[in-house]
Amino acid sequence: MVKISWCDKIAQIPKAEWDTLAQPLKTPFLEWEWLNNLETSGSATARNGWQPCHLIIRRGLKLIAAAPLYLKGHSYGEFVFDHQWADLSYRLGREYYPKMLGMTPFTPAEGYRFLISPEENEREITKIMVKEIDNFCYRNQISSCNFLFVDPDWKEIMLDWGYSPWLHHSYIWSNKNFGTFDDYLKIFNTNQRRNIKRERKAVGKSGLELAVLTGKDIPQHLFPLIYRFYSNTCDKFYWGSKYLTRQFFTQLYPNYQQRVMLVVAYEEGKDIKSPVGMSFFLRKGDRLYGRYWGCLEEYNCLHFEACYYKPIEFSIQENIQIFDPGAGGSHKRRRGFPATGNYSLHRFYDSRMSQILRTYIGKINEAEQEEIDAINNDLPFSKAKIELPL
Repeated sequence: MVKISWCDKIAQIPKAEWDTLAQPLKTPFLEWEWLNNLETSGSATARNGWQPCHLIIRRGLKLIAAAPLYLKGHSYGEFVFDHQWADLSYRLGREYYPKMLGMTPFTPAEGYRFLISPEENEREITKIMVKEIDNFCYRNQISSCNFLFVDPDWKEIMLDWGYSPWLHHSYIWSNKNFGTFDDYLKIFNTNQRRNIKRERKAVGKSGLELAVLTGKDIPQHLFPLIYRFYSNTCDKFYWGSKYLTRQFFTQLYPNYQQRVMLVVAYEEGKDIKSPVGMSFFLRKGDRLYGRYWGCLEEYNCLHFEACYYKPIEFSIQENIQIFDPGAGGSHKRRRGFPATGNYSLHRFYDSRMSQILRTYIGKINEAEQEEIDAINNDLPFSKAKIELPL
């Protein structure tokens, strides 16, 4: 016997209970502190088109399963671009919004899944959760249920329950047993190796120094400054994408600072307390996630150093195996981040939309795989066999 409930805020669920399920996972983005901060900071709220609608299951008094879910009134902040599906739905005379969404808001990082106690039968509990989500969506005339950037192992379980997989790609660095940054440079061809060295030297010529700060070594006053740099970058390059509030970054201290890593750029001879640029990361176990960055003025190659090279150097030193630098762009592939496939999962409750999805998703995925292969066939890597230390 289990009890199923829906919650319109994660604060209704005790942190310790939620994190008992979330902390064993590889991803940091499903932990209670991160999700609660998104809600209480005013970043992911019904007013912004992110209505929290979390599903939980208890056996007696014990929380045995949970799913962070949101009802969405738009598709912004998802990084899976479904506007063509929305257009098709309207052409068929069906409303596309609201839709049910499972992901961490504004976070295009692989790892979403249901949180289920290891003491439970995962497939049986998953069946209960899927059925409850379906019933909820039918009752409330929700057009679809979508899970984005899903955990690869969990994807295989969900395929058994009729979800259709949609292939996308991110740019991911992986540690090939590099002992030093120079070992890492060996994988590139001569021209790109020379280019990376030149880019790193350019930052020093600009009169800047960089420091890596982690966890408790990060002073409190730097957390509000993250928003300043994040906001500046959004204003310059990503109009309409300033999803997070100043309060969100401020609230990371002190209860989530143990996951945070900053790369801080400051002028030589001046105090690190007054940075001119900063990049923001989260670390959990052997994984590093790049999220946001910004600078007060343009410095030659500072973006590459603060967002890629310094974190890679840190990853090699700390034996981090996977570094996901965040969303976008073609400049990542030139610096050692191959295109790496990830999946979203989708179910339409309209029979016509469901039939179209199932008919064409295979061809869509084939085209995406061809793009991934084309990107990776054009990487600036050395053709020679690279010998690295064991």
